Amino acid sequence: MKIISPQYVKPFVRRQKNDGNDAEAICTAARQPHIPFVPRKTVAQQDIQSLHRARQRMVNHRTAVVSQIRGLLLDRGFAIAKSITRARRAIPEILADLKNELTAMAREALSELYDLFRDLDRRIASFDKKIERIFCEREPCQRIAKIKGVGPKAATAVVAAIGDGSEFKNGRHFAAWVGLVPRQHSSGDRKVLMGNSKRGNRHLRSLLVHGARAVVRTAPSKTDPNNEWVNQLRERRGFNRATVAIANKNARIIWAVLRTGEPYRAVC
Repeated sequence: MKIISPQYVKPFVRRQKNDGNDAEAICTAARQPHIPFVPRKTVAQQDIQSLHRARQRMVNHRTAVVSQIRGLLLDRGFAIAKSITRARRAIPEILADLKNELTAMAREALSELYDLFRDLDRRIASFDKKIERIFCEREPCQRIAKIKGVGPKAATAVVAAIGDGSEFKNGRHFAAWVGLVPRQHSSGDRKVLMGNSKRGNRHLRSLLVHGARAVVRTAPSKTDPNNEWVNQLRERRGFNRATVAIANKNARIIWAVLRTGEPYRAVC
């Protein structure tokens, strides 16, 4: 059995959408030699993905709760910076100050929201421990985590998504699948490269970009060849483009390490 992404089937749907036309479109797409198939996942990979998706749901919910608390407090004249860390520090102080302008009803509502925020923090920490335990149990995850910009969360997410990388022809194919390559809008001799394609696994792409951002941010304080290259890239192309370029490079290295089974050898 092979799985086709819906985005490759949709162009072959004729006229109105119904079961018959959908089945015909799937058969037509499956016969195309250039259509890529979705990598099949084992039960273990699906289990790891379920942890990541559940954790991300909690993170999104926590962000929404903090944003609501910040908005309610702003209506009362209390401004809190856009940071989870600052929210953890500022909200209890505001609620504990009985001399401020908060009414009893508003204080009670905000206290309930803050309790929900703390509960989500606890649940996210629980998922982090489970992901860390899986990371320690799997050798491929530890192998690719030696790449700068790849941590336990990114390593487990990659292994859950692609296994040993056998579904991809090379590292460039994997980077394109993640969505770390430019979109093209070309015609004839005119070739135009635009922003990232942002196709594929959104969560995995986000983890790789966040890791690459940390590499770019800490590179100026280091003098090894790899960080010197990062600094030069940042000076030429700017912070954001350098971040995506490093994420793309890390994706290619990850594929090579998983596919060959060899340890990562950093540039000295």
